Amino acid sequence: MAGRNNSTLLCVPLVAKTVEEMLIDIGRAKAAGADLVEIRLDHLAAFSPRQDLERLLRDRPLPALVTYRPKWEGGEYEGDDVKRLDVLRLAMEMGADYVDVELKVAPEFANSIAGKKPEKFKLIVSSHNYESTPSMEVLGDLVASIQVAGADIVKIATTAVNTTDVARMFQVMVHCQLKHQIPMIGLVMRERGLISRILCPKFGGYLTFAVLEGGKESAPGQPTTSDLLNVYKIRRIGTDTRIYGIIGKPVSHSKSPFLLTEAFSSTGVNAVYVPYLVDDVADFLSVYSSPDFAGFRHLSDSSLTVKHAGSLGNSCTIPHKEAIVKCCSEVDPIAKSIGAVNTIVRRPDGNLVGYNTDYTGAISAIEDAMRGSHANDSSASPLSGRLFVIIGAGGAGKALAYGAKEKGAKVIIANRTFDRARELAMSVGGDALSLAELESFHPEGGMILANTTSIGMQPNIDGTPLPKFLFLERDFDGGRV
Repeated sequence: MAGRNNSTLLCVPLVAKTVEEMLIDIGRAKAAGADLVEIRLDHLAAFSPRQDLERLLRDRPLPALVTYRPKWEGGEYEGDDVKRLDVLRLAMEMGADYVDVELKVAPEFANSIAGKKPEKFKLIVSSHNYESTPSMEVLGDLVASIQVAGADIVKIATTAVNTTDVARMFQVMVHCQLKHQIPMIGLVMRERGLISRILCPKFGGYLTFAVLEGGKESAPGQPTTSDLLNVYKIRRIGTDTRIYGIIGKPVSHSKSPFLLTEAFSSTGVNAVYVPYLVDDVADFLSVYSSPDFAGFRHLSDSSLTVKHAGSLGNSCTIPHKEAIVKCCSEVDPIAKSIGAVNTIVRRPDGNLVGYNTDYTGAISAIEDAMRGSHANDSSASPLSGRLFVIIGAGGAGKALAYGAKEKGAKVIIANRTFDRARELAMSVGGDALSLAELESFHPEGGMILANTTSIGMQPNIDGTPLPKFLFLERDFDGGRV
């Protein structure tokens, strides 16, 4: 495949209720760029083994992996296991390229097909943990057990309780290939495990799963084929690809992966930018300390990001911008003044240096918008002398307060907790209000109002920190809204 840097296959699971729908989806998967499909027989509402397998496997445009997952392993099948395994043997005999069986029944199944396997047929033996991701020792023992059970390909799927769980899966995948010399599919389910599905080519994963569209997942956390191919450009990821990303909670709403990975691709930089849903930032940084995880850079300065890819850092967003300051060996003076870091650079010696680009990016965008709507021949900032009201006293609020004050604005901080608003206001020479006071605040000449809280972010995108009716009655930036 043109432009491909890895051998990891992209598999689309088919979970339709009818054979007719599955046949349509096989064609759609081919058109979407998939390498193979997983035919999930357990999702069919009605199933006639020989007749339906003949239809599904005959003249198919893509290789097929056949799975008949029982309830006891997270699937939909509730019948007799003997009949289920008979169907999987039939699928092999009728030309399926792969069959997936669970570790619990794998020895019996492998023995039953010994000496009968077609030349190119591969048996996948799988284990699913829907609660957690075990220790390295347990995972290593599991790989050995799956191999002994007769697997041609090892598959382990676990659940991410923490994003750091994925690091263990990456280590096991590399270990499996080096020690056992057997292909492995290693995936971690749910949102915290998304990076396992994106980065598996870097760590030698045999295949990864992606759906045609949301709502057709066969396991929690599967991305779409469009996202893997077009946003994360998974075909370009190889063992030497550098990894950058954004740390946050929530983080799925961020446009950074799309913007930065596209920038890397268009300028020939061998890198990918991924989202990290992080609960404990100190724990995350200690676990992902390998040079492979090169850094965390903020998207507000994308030209710098692409030009200096060897030294850029990871983005850090809500709610970690203040906590991450303590994780850095060194903090840029401006970031130290603000008291928040949104960009971390990992130096060659492993030390982390924190910066803040929020104030530059946000303030510049506000200035540009004001210059576009108001004639201003002066070289002075259009913020100079204006009343700049900031809702929120967290990391982003601190950055905007610092930047607005630097541009000569009169800064007011409004926050749910008044003491935090007052503390930030005092640090920049501004004033403080409670949110209740802000609701009745009517300054002459209007004001610039900036919301730096998480209210209004996904999933509550329609939320506002102030009652919505106020925005129809107030004068913001000198004009009625």
